[in-house]
Amino acid sequence: MLKLYDHPFSPYAQKVKIALREKGQAFEAPMPQGIGSGGAAGEFADANPRLEVPALIHGDVRLFDSTIILEYIEDCWPQPPLLPASPAERARVRVIEEVMDTHYEPINWGLSEVRNFKRAEGELAARIEARAREQVNGYFTWLERQLGDRQWFNGESFGWGDLAVLPYLNGTRGLGQAPEAGTRLAAWLDRANDRPSVVATVKDITDMLSAGNPGMGDVARLVREGLFKREYRDHRLEWMIKVGGIQVILDGLAKDNIRFGPDLA
Repeated sequence: MLKLYDHPFSPYAQKVKIALREKGQAFEAPMPQGIGSGGAAGEFADANPRLEVPALIHGDVRLFDSTIILEYIEDCWPQPPLLPASPAERARVRVIEEVMDTHYEPINWGLSEVRNFKRAEGELAARIEARAREQVNGYFTWLERQLGDRQWFNGESFGWGDLAVLPYLNGTRGLGQAPEAGTRLAAWLDRANDRPSVVATVKDITDMLSAGNPGMGDVARLVREGLFKREYRDHRLEWMIKVGGIQVILDGLAKDNIRFGPDLA
């Protein structure tokens, strides 16, 4: 059976799980031990030396990076197709995925840094949150244009373009900001969340929480004690600086409770 190393909160892992479920491929989804501190090891670290989820194991194949894994899934199990038929349409949905993965993702991630990890408080937190709200509204407008008159971002059927957007908008909605009711984007979000593949992926989160996992409840203390180190890679680092949170980074470096991707060897 396919093994997908996962954390249910990860939008990158959610993309892959939705794809596998749309393809009807069974998989197991263990959560790596030590991932929050950067101390993961064993089979997971062998599969993904960046020590991030997702990581896919399929026989002798070891893959990391959600986009590469999605491409592998599409190559291995082409039916039903998740990419549109024409080169132009395939490129269009890949652009959407790139925007969501590298421009939109750090907004949700950064808000979690402030709200759950308590890395900023008072006036600084308020400034970061206000800038994030502005950015989200801008991306909602951009996404509305990308959707246009289509039923799905992918075109006539649910696919790559949709699973690339959905985890991030669900994350933003969980943070208290959703597309305006009555918009095409809001209607799309409701349709997408009714997909069985999406329902099952959201259930992974609720199952983890109901099983006694504390979720985000105590992570601020873990950060203060240096037991949890969030990874500030590329787009996240840029975002925090851009919204005026450079002090957050400096404090994290001084307290050794942020980390960067490991060197590959």
